[in-house]
Formats: sequence, structure tokens, C-alpha cells
Amino acid sequence: MTVELLVATTNTGKLREYQRLLAGLPVVLRSLADLPQAVPEVAETGETFEANALLKAHAYSAQTGLMTLADDSGLMVDALNGAPSVHSARYAPTAEARNAKLLAALEGVPFERRTARFICVVAVVLPLHDGALTSTAEGRLEGHIAFSARGTHGFGYDPIFLLPDGRTVAELSPEEKDAVSHRGKALAKLKPLLLTMLNLSAQSISPNH
Repeated sequence: MTVELLVATTNTGKLREYQRLLAGLPVVLRSLADLPQAVPEVAETGETFEANALLKAHAYSAQTGLMTLADDSGLMVDALNGAPSVHSARYAPTAEARNAKLLAALEGVPFERRTARFICVVAVVLPLHDGALTSTAEGRLEGHIAFSARGTHGFGYDPIFLLPDGRTVAELSPEEKDAVSHRGKALAKLKPLLLTMLNLSAQSISPNH
């Protein structure tokens, strides 16, 4: 029996990643764009990635009655005192503008001081008749900020995030990215608990009944 899992995003690139990362599980993924009725957007007011992931997972699950997966992820740059961090998605209006702003902020900073990391916290909330079951996991990807954007794959800051092998994340194939990404690592940690939650969801009575 397959379980409907709401992925709390309208980001098509992120949804495609989850479709690959969750392939083989007894689950049908739905994004916020797939819902029959629009639900109010949840403001990311948390001060940590975990707080925002939990905030979104609980809120969208409560609004829809669906088992919900949400993540909060971002880029932390050491030379910028950890910025843009939880504000990564709001650093500038578009991905191109965000990358350009970050490169400009690091102008003149030598390679050895351009260390950075992607962080992702994934939260899953399963609504049950007597409450909700919640699980979280964190994944990290260490690297450097490149001096210019390269690559056509991925999304977000991928074109300027340089891996130890000299490629940016945007130069990896989707399968290569899944194997090393912060999101992939978080989901790998979460999978055993996610399977348990999927089994519980399949066995439980719908919270709407």
C-alpha cells in the first residue's frame, strides 16, 4: 500500500531530488503545487534550519491532514560569519542574483578563506488520531565558494559551490549530486524512521475520519 506524502515545497528542482532520493519507497509524492486547494504559505520565522523545517512540516500537515516532509537548507560561508544561513533563499530575489551577490561579497577573499558548507535539516510529521509523530535529520556538504559560476545542473547556489574534486555541484550529474548532497545525507539518516512512519501511516485510520 502506498502512502501519500506531501513535500512542502513549490521548488521543482527540490521536488525532483526527493523523487530520486525516495525512489523505491511505498510513497506517492505531492508538492504544495499539487494540492487541490491552495494553502497559506508558512513563514520561515525560525532562527535555525531545524526550527524552520519543523515549523513548515507541522503547519502544512495540520492544514492538509497529510503526512508531510519539509526541509530547510542553506549555505553558510565562513568568511561572511556564517551568512546567508537561514536567510539563503531570501538573500536576493532570484538564484542568479543570490549567486552574484555572494560572489561580490567575497570579492578579494582568497581561496583558502572561502570555506563554506551546505546544511539541510529534513523534518517529517505524521498526523495520528492521538497527536503527531515527528522525526528530523541533518546533512552537511563541505566545500568552498568558487570565484565564478560554473555548470548547468542543480539549482540555487550549486553553480558557485566548489567540491574537493574541483567541480561545482552544478557540474555533477543528478545521481552524483544525490550521493554527496546535504539533502541526500539527511534523508539517508532519516530513511529508517521514515519507513516506520510510512508503515504506521498505512495502518492508521485517516485523521480526517
